[in-house]
Amino acid sequence: MSPLEHGEVYVLEDGGEADLDLGNYERFLDLTLTSGHSLTSGKVYEKVIKRERTGHYLGKTVQMVPHVTDAIQEWISDIASKPVDKSGLRPEVCLVELGGTVGDIESAVYLEAMQQFLFKVGRENFLMIHLGMVPVIGATGEPKTKPCQHSVKLLREAGLKPDLLMCRSEVPVDEATRRKLSLFCQVAPEHVISMHDVSNLYQVPLLLAEQNVGSIICNHLGLSTSRVARSLSFGCQKDAETMPTQRLADWKVLSDRTDSYTGNVTIALVGKYMGNPDAYASVVKALQHAALEVNLHLKLEWVDSSMLEPNAQQQEPKKYEAAWSALKSAQGVLVPGGFGTRGIEGKVATAGYCRGAKKPYLGICVGLQTAVIEFARSELGWEGANSTEFDEATPHPVVEFLPEASSTVMGGTMRLGSRATIIRDPQSLACKLYGGKPVIYERHRHRYEVTASCVPAFEAKGLHFTGQDDRAQRMELCELHDHPFFVACQFHPEFQSRPAKPGPLFLGLVLAATGQLEKRLEADGGVLKVGAGFQKAC
Repeated sequence: MSPLEHGEVYVLEDGGEADLDLGNYERFLDLTLTSGHSLTSGKVYEKVIKRERTGHYLGKTVQMVPHVTDAIQEWISDIASKPVDKSGLRPEVCLVELGGTVGDIESAVYLEAMQQFLFKVGRENFLMIHLGMVPVIGATGEPKTKPCQHSVKLLREAGLKPDLLMCRSEVPVDEATRRKLSLFCQVAPEHVISMHDVSNLYQVPLLLAEQNVGSIICNHLGLSTSRVARSLSFGCQKDAETMPTQRLADWKVLSDRTDSYTGNVTIALVGKYMGNPDAYASVVKALQHAALEVNLHLKLEWVDSSMLEPNAQQQEPKKYEAAWSALKSAQGVLVPGGFGTRGIEGKVATAGYCRGAKKPYLGICVGLQTAVIEFARSELGWEGANSTEFDEATPHPVVEFLPEASSTVMGGTMRLGSRATIIRDPQSLACKLYGGKPVIYERHRHRYEVTASCVPAFEAKGLHFTGQDDRAQRMELCELHDHPFFVACQFHPEFQSRPAKPGPLFLGLVLAATGQLEKRLEADGGVLKVGAGFQKAC
């Protein structure tokens, strides 16, 4: 997937690559999903074709109905039984997002499959929630229900009827609009839910609770509300039998803190996919989580790395000056991952500036590689040092291609998923940030890595690789000891950051950027206790 078109590629624990929607679900619900939780037409058709080739259908004509629709239903039934949280228990409810818009050609077979699934499991085990648009048009502010009515009409033509109607609108949906939608869409008035704009994302659970959505769903599916208590909180509320409004106290803590921060922290995000902010969705969320814990408002400075390069000074001097001004004025700098040569020298220059100016720096994936390249050129005197990804003829290949990866087949051939990192130095900043743990697990997505034979030369000059794989062949973490915060990692810590448990490296960057890191480490007993700020608030 192109980051400029689809946003980031989200990596799951088992190495599955999916779009950013699964990342939103994992973060908000604190789940651990698998590649099987992403169902695409390609996967379905591949499964059906393989069955036909192996004689599964015994020579019958393979058709969309029932063979493709059956495959979709089987997939949902299978994945719905897999544990997705720390309890290890089989889920009681499976949420299926049918993406796209009703009427799309791509979604037609899925609508047919869901209609058949409803017939099989019974209405008492199936709840259809439809998301409709209720725009506010003109100076009068009159809400228009026609778009929502029309989409429900198309849904009913496909054989499905909504049990709950979620109405996206800029303003709250009033009672008259509810009654109108209820009449034309044949949905009970109390089941027409206003999903209007709110000040922050964490108000959404509170907004739904105010309209009794949880009770409606539980009553329809025959579930006791006390049985889902634990799924509504992230740790502040200890009593699972309290009233629903009290169980939502955790989300209220997040919501209130988001709207009442005590200060600002400015972080420059130096990337190359500036045309689509969703390309760095998880990185931005992780920074927001970290800022939230220390009760600060995150101010992001988006810096195009290609505008930091010398040629940009000649071709677009104003953008060049603006980019460097934003970088220098930021309190901290983050260089995220990416592929390809464009903008790489700008990332190298960023690492050099942060190293020399003692500016807090966090590099992720290619952010580690460019930091290593810059250090090799500046401190080791290896002129022309580079990654073989960017210069195959480099005289000093300090970053090289993974030995087990394919240089010709691009899709799904990277080092993917959760892998162990051994933190070999217990006194390192990385070890302190990860709570003193000697072994950590983070998700990876890369084809290139630091050349192991170059490591002694780097460490002799002060760039320490404090985190390695279990064979000490792959460099996972590096840091400078004579710097307030210069840390880089080969993995992607943003994928495991949660609203009340930010990624340790992101929290460390925000604390260092605001001059609070040493004080926080001292208060936490020498190692960072992630989430401690929320527990105090509770």
